[in-house]
Amino acid sequence: SKLTSLGQLEMTWRSKLHFHPLLVRVLHKSRLRYYGKPEKKMDMPYQAYFEVADGSGMMSMVLWNSLCPEWYNSIKVGTVLLLEQYAIKTSYPFKTQPTPGDSQMKRFATIEISLNVRDPPTKISIIAEEMVKPEWGLPEVKYRFITRSELDDLPNNHCCDVIGLVTFVGRAERARKRERGEDFWLYRWAHAVDGTSDQPFILELFATSQPDVFERIHPMTYLVCTQMRVVRDITENSSSTVYLTTSNESQIFITGWHKGQPYTKDTKVKNFIQWTKTQREADQIKKTVIGGYYPFPRPPNNFLEY
Repeated sequence: SKLTSLGQLEMTWRSKLHFHPLLVRVLHKSRLRYYGKPEKKMDMPYQAYFEVADGSGMMSMVLWNSLCPEWYNSIKVGTVLLLEQYAIKTSYPFKTQPTPGDSQMKRFATIEISLNVRDPPTKISIIAEEMVKPEWGLPEVKYRFITRSELDDLPNNHCCDVIGLVTFVGRAERARKRERGEDFWLYRWAHAVDGTSDQPFILELFATSQPDVFERIHPMTYLVCTQMRVVRDITENSSSTVYLTTSNESQIFITGWHKGQPYTKDTKVKNFIQWTKTQREADQIKKTVIGGYYPFPRPPNNFLEY
């Protein structure tokens, strides 16, 4: 049947009850959010945000409730979707926004696509990459990879993607989401090198709804982290240590998970792979560490500096 575009949807959504099917590519994926409360009885109170795009621009898409366990793991960054019988809602104003790899892409921010099991029951189809036709005009996934040598010049909160060889990974730690709250964030620290600097990337990795990857990060694996944020202490007497932390839209990948990922075509990723071929594994293994407590940022040398 006839397709519509995200641009047409934004112009006509108020005057329509039913919408033509959409053909889109997933550019970003958020972590899964649980919004259940003890006093509310809901079957599967889950939600996940995606940013999807066609030739006209990019829009948020929300997966609700029981569709999350059914579809969350299947819908990846780069996946092409055919969406039928979806709803259109005004955008939730407080959600996080990923930084697009293509800064020229138009963002439709007033509305979002809502996918649910009813009202209406959404039909989701994944189109295999080999079936995707160039004339559909779907954008490719673009990244913002940086090297370690470029990191020192980047401002606080800058968004980037990184690839590196893991030289250290700490144990998983927990931090309270809210003071006196019962919920915790799970995170671990890692170091990764890419050959462009004698300093590693220092990475604060919060669990990203990818438990199989998060638990298997180990020294000597090739680690890719997307949608990372630069954190630098901007107070006067701060140490100059810069680290990267995950955002709501970060994804992490390790050796064994890279095949078929869109970033494998990126120039900086290819350069990193070339560098690893020049390294002797035995030399790198000597520099690796795993586990233990990793206090960061490091405390000052004496109490007067506190």
